Amino acid sequence: MYIEQAYKGKPELWKYLIIPGLFLGYMALNFIVLLFLPEGEIEQMMAKMIEQEGEINFLIQMLLPFAFALGMLLVWVKYIHKQSITALTTSRKKIDWGRIFFAFFLWGAVTTILVFVDYGLKPEHYKWNFDLMMFLQLALVGILLIPLQTSFEEYFFRGYLMQGIGIYSGNRWLPLVVTSLFFGLLHLGNPEVGKLGYGIMLYYIGTGFFLGVLTLMDEGLELAIGFHAANNLFTALLVTANWTAFQTPSVLRDIAEPSIGFDVVVPVFIVFPALLWIFGKRYGWTNWSERLTGKVAKEEAVVAVDQ
Repeated sequence: MYIEQAYKGKPELWKYLIIPGLFLGYMALNFIVLLFLPEGEIEQMMAKMIEQEGEINFLIQMLLPFAFALGMLLVWVKYIHKQSITALTTSRKKIDWGRIFFAFFLWGAVTTILVFVDYGLKPEHYKWNFDLMMFLQLALVGILLIPLQTSFEEYFFRGYLMQGIGIYSGNRWLPLVVTSLFFGLLHLGNPEVGKLGYGIMLYYIGTGFFLGVLTLMDEGLELAIGFHAANNLFTALLVTANWTAFQTPSVLRDIAEPSIGFDVVVPVFIVFPALLWIFGKRYGWTNWSERLTGKVAKEEAVVAVDQ
């Protein structure tokens, strides 16, 4: 009953058009600008800013707008929609922090193992980049700000948009598809796309579907919030490259020629399904078809159950 949590506020349609409209308009404008930039211009601009500001300050400047956006979204939901943050987060009576931390540490451990296994197999693809003082600064900034960035994306896509599209479409599959596609398109401006080509969108859209399935099957955002925070934080701490969105003083620097290979296909078609199986076993998920493609209950039915 996660999507139906939107009924616990005042979910008038116009309220669901303003924030997404502004955000999608910003995305469209950003993409149009990128189309007219010469090839390699983004990387050059980022390199110049990092040279002037330093990697840590550049990271802070990248992350602060997401922290601001998260605050604005939560204020909008609480005071315009009159919906509690708990109802935006989960169908449970309170936010399950155990789920958040389980997903966070599970994926953090898997990410760490995969990075160092790859480093062991292909050491020539990496440069040891560890500097204790810089790493501690990175860890502090990352722990404070990266979860705010990832939480904004979860609350906006898998929370706000999924609930809004769900109650007005009357089904679960449409919000799953739309939010996953939009989540992937959000990353069109990433320098990885310019460097690797549009094939990398398979990973971004596939990740969107994975997080959407997590949310619908578990009837809440907790697992998606934990996973997403771990994915971005551990990646920022462990490995960076001069062509990625996050350029940080991490432990390793990837110096290999970038290319699309198994590192894109394996997560989407092997790792993510395996994680869904693990989460499903741990939390006793059933009725997969109904939860992912079934109908959304009408407001009257939900109110009657709550009473």
